[in-house]
Amino acid sequence: MKAKEWRELSSEELEVKLEELYQQLLNLRTQKVLGQLENPHKIKEVKKDIARIKTILRERALEESRK
Repeated sequence: MKAKEWRELSSEELEVKLEELYQQLLNLRTQKVLGQLENPHKIKEVKKDIARIKTILRERALEESRK
């Protein structure tokens, strides 16, 4: 997903997605160790999505603290 699409979700939905992405990253790393990973680029994509979500959540937290 793109950052624009992530921003449309609520903070609660982003928290859920973040947990799902961490679980997916764990599974991908496990597959890599076992030699079963078909698309190594997927790890990079998941890590970038995690960073995007964390950035959006941080921006929202800063906006709340300014109010």
